Amino acid sequence: MVGTQVSARELFRAAYENRYTWTKGFPGYSADVTYTRNGEVFSGQIKVGADLKPEVTAITDEEAQKAIHGQLFEIAIHRVRRDFEDTHGKNTFAYGKTLEDGSVEILMGGKSEGDRYQLRNNEVSLVHRHIHGVVVTINTFSSHDTGEGYLSHRYDSVYHDPTTGEQKGGLSLFEDDYEKVGDYHILSRRHIVTQGDQPADEEFRFSNIKLLG
Repeated sequence: MVGTQVSARELFRAAYENRYTWTKGFPGYSADVTYTRNGEVFSGQIKVGADLKPEVTAITDEEAQKAIHGQLFEIAIHRVRRDFEDTHGKNTFAYGKTLEDGSVEILMGGKSEGDRYQLRNNEVSLVHRHIHGVVVTINTFSSHDTGEGYLSHRYDSVYHDPTTGEQKGGLSLFEDDYEKVGDYHILSRRHIVTQGDQPADEEFRFSNIKLLG
């Protein structure tokens, strides 16, 4: 059992610190954006500042602008480098089951009671956590190795009610591609296919990516 070699906390910390993040000196970037939703195309420009706040310009459609802004916010939030103790210092970690593919389940206690993760090859392959009154479950199927940490490539995401377990909205399938610009890996394409009662096919393409400053 892997637990006899290393603690659940140490194993989780290693995977946490193996994620690709931007350094504190990240200057921000600008790009052209093309957003396609169910065949309808919107084009404009975006900027993500050094403070990681996104801006979308030259797109007047409110829903399209909101969709692009939301994705830029998500991207930036996940690239912020946060110290492990700042994020997980109040959590406890315990081993759960080991899956057939070798993935190891980590059960959280303390501040994040009820959350669980799966780790495989020093990467987080499943996230199941309570956030903003819902439970989000993310399965990662493949990743990019940047040499400075990993970035998810293909994954899915679904939300459930934490009390009833009822699914909220459809299952979304993601595929992300990245481009190295200067010293930084920046999202160049995200394709999202959402299943369910309100199916959607969305693609965000970012081109002419330039670092600010």
